[in-house]
Amino acid sequence: MPSSAFPSIPKQLFLSQIQKCIPNSWKQKPNKRFEKSTNASMVAELIASLKHFVTQGHLPNAFNAFFHLQHHAATSSYVLLHPISSLLLACIKVKSLPLGKQLHAQTISLGFHQHPILVARLVSFYSNVDFIADARVVVEKSSTLDPLHWNMLISAYVRNSLFVEAISAYRKMLSKQVKPDDFTYPTVLKACAELLDCDTGMEIHKSIEASSIGWSLVVHNALVSMYGRFGELEVARHLFDNMSVRDAVSWNTIISCYASRGMWGEAFQLFGRMQEECIEMNIIIWNTIAGGCLHSANFKGALQLLSQMRSSIHLDNVALVIGLNACSHIGALKLGKEIHGHAVRTCLDRFENIKNALITMYSRCKDLRHAYMVFHRMEEKGLITWNSMLSGYAHLDQSEEVSFLFREMLHKGVEPNFVTIASVLPLCARIANLQHGKEFHCYIMKREEFKNYLLLWNSLIDMYARSGKVLEARRVFDSLSTRDEVTYTTMILGYGMKGDGEIALRLFEDMCKFNVKPDHVTMVAVLTACSHSGLIAQGQLLFRKMVNVYGITPRIEHYACMADLFGRAGLLNKAKEVITGMPYKPTPAMWATLIGACRIHGNTLMGEWAAGKLLEMKPDHSGYYVLIANMYAAAGCWSKLAQVRTSMRDSGVRKSPGCAWVDIGNEFSSFLVGDTSNSHALEIYPLMDGLNEVMKDAGYVHSEELVSSEEDFEELSIVGNVY
Repeated sequence: MPSSAFPSIPKQLFLSQIQKCIPNSWKQKPNKRFEKSTNASMVAELIASLKHFVTQGHLPNAFNAFFHLQHHAATSSYVLLHPISSLLLACIKVKSLPLGKQLHAQTISLGFHQHPILVARLVSFYSNVDFIADARVVVEKSSTLDPLHWNMLISAYVRNSLFVEAISAYRKMLSKQVKPDDFTYPTVLKACAELLDCDTGMEIHKSIEASSIGWSLVVHNALVSMYGRFGELEVARHLFDNMSVRDAVSWNTIISCYASRGMWGEAFQLFGRMQEECIEMNIIIWNTIAGGCLHSANFKGALQLLSQMRSSIHLDNVALVIGLNACSHIGALKLGKEIHGHAVRTCLDRFENIKNALITMYSRCKDLRHAYMVFHRMEEKGLITWNSMLSGYAHLDQSEEVSFLFREMLHKGVEPNFVTIASVLPLCARIANLQHGKEFHCYIMKREEFKNYLLLWNSLIDMYARSGKVLEARRVFDSLSTRDEVTYTTMILGYGMKGDGEIALRLFEDMCKFNVKPDHVTMVAVLTACSHSGLIAQGQLLFRKMVNVYGITPRIEHYACMADLFGRAGLLNKAKEVITGMPYKPTPAMWATLIGACRIHGNTLMGEWAAGKLLEMKPDHSGYYVLIANMYAAAGCWSKLAQVRTSMRDSGVRKSPGCAWVDIGNEFSSFLVGDTSNSHALEIYPLMDGLNEVMKDAGYVHSEELVSSEEDFEELSIVGNVY
């Protein structure tokens, strides 16, 4: 360190004592070699050398030149003023507190400590080495009435988030009769905004109105920003509308005020005005509006804005992250790859947030290979990166990869947070992986900081419920001191799936009794519970109460629940009335619900009508065709079953092979129907055949045997191919 060549000064030394710390070497006479030259030429030579050393960053040599310079210049000469200023600037760059304090001592010794140039430099020095208290002493001891030094001090406080101290310095400034200027107000107004100190902010606003400085643009912008932070959007808008001159900062400030409150309609309207008035927009405004489109689920709008931005401004990493997130939501893989290419060409792919967004984009677009390539090539992986990759695997139900990656994460010493667990628990719920779910439950219990994250406990309830362990789910539910609508909804759905509709309804009553307001998802869960338990009257009553009592407008999913409720109970005409009479266009799933009910209750005529409606929609999911085939097979309509098979072939729809997961120890393996790639296939299939025989002996009748009474083998093979 450069400071090692000089006597050190205690860091906590009061400034009143600092003069005692002037190094003795600075008081010595120059050696004989320097005495041979004239003072004037030597001073010029030393100043030039000092400037050169400071520019090159050679601080020891610069101080050595200063050591000789002070002995060749007159004691009170202002020749030393600018060299000291240059050396202080060098100390700021290397953050050398001891050397800076030595220079401060020298300014006091020379009587320069009140000079405005050195006061400003000393304030800057102490602020940059995190000794703002010393900077304040320097300012308060200064006799100048120039607000510059106070402005620097207030700015230093604000930069370091010391907002209370910033306002205190402002009040001290006023007490010393120093008048604030255009540079004082913006920083102190920012301090008020950050503290949400409305009273002080309004007091300063009145001071500005009473002052003679006029309404400068920067002060006006600061006031708009402050009132926006307070949530006083009407005042902020009034100030904005009354500005005689506006710049990009003005527009960005008012747009950000609305955006921060989620008032995207007003933000978009102002953005439209900017475009109409041909006002030049900076990257911040573009990003704010594009982010608003993303927040409003207008993903295509966000991408269109990104396209416009490319033609008028250089995209930054924030803009690219917005674009990648939009691609993630709509599965726009090709466009996502184009954004990736742009990031590589502009070297923005080095940013961690870009890499994380790329992992998410590729994962959500079902391109896990490229997602893992981005992940694998990252030298330093933060927690967000691990979470992004885990979430990608979990989103596509890649349980083995999730398990492996989670263990690798722990092995690397990366501590999971609640987002990590919240990403993988839903996977355990979806595939009913009880063993891994229990492991995560234990992990949550061990982490004290996880106890207040209700999201995790809700996910645990969901995992146990989907795994058929409703009692365990209820134990978790009962252990919670705080419950929200998601907690109740998840538990109600768990009971509903098990067929415990009565318990689900009692829980719903408790939810309302404890003033937890149900939402549209809760109503889906309650109606589903009624449907699975045959509680027709209760389901009808709850559906009628949705608008009048709970203030929830029925959505298409609620009508689907009612159709299922009536269909399961054999009230097929009522199910049909729900589907055809609702204010929404029926979905393929709703027609499938009716077809399934018709098959179970033997109403082939209505089922065929519903099948026609379903096939008109040309669904690409093989399950719908299989459902229709099952209905015709159950009714013995072989020719129509063959037509369904032909329709599948013509539409290019193929039945995906069945898949099962087996959890053995810490290994989680998947098995596909007809898969012979397993090394133990020759042992597995004979065992499965044996199990089939045991099932038949127990009375199980395979659905394919329903068709064996007609035209024997040919029709049997047709159904087999459909399956």
